[in-house]
Amino acid sequence: MSGPDAFLTGAIAMASFVVALLFLRFWRGTRDRFFLLFATAFAVEGAGRSASAFLWLNDENPVLYAVRVMAYGLILVAILQKNRR
Repeated sequence: MSGPDAFLTGAIAMASFVVALLFLRFWRGTRDRFFLLFATAFAVEGAGRSASAFLWLNDENPVLYAVRVMAYGLILVAILQKNRR
């Protein structure tokens, strides 16, 4: 991974952590599990992007895909639970 790629991956990780904090703020106000699952999903995504930047992993690494599948799975579970009620 080149320098600009690592920089942009770090920026995406930072943005994911900021969004996770925003969803935690919404969760604290409402105690709705939907916001908690979204916060967890974005925190997982941010951690995966951070690991990618610090370990100089490319996007073809299967571990990174597993992290993304887990994060998107949490989002899917949150949406399904919200619509089920």
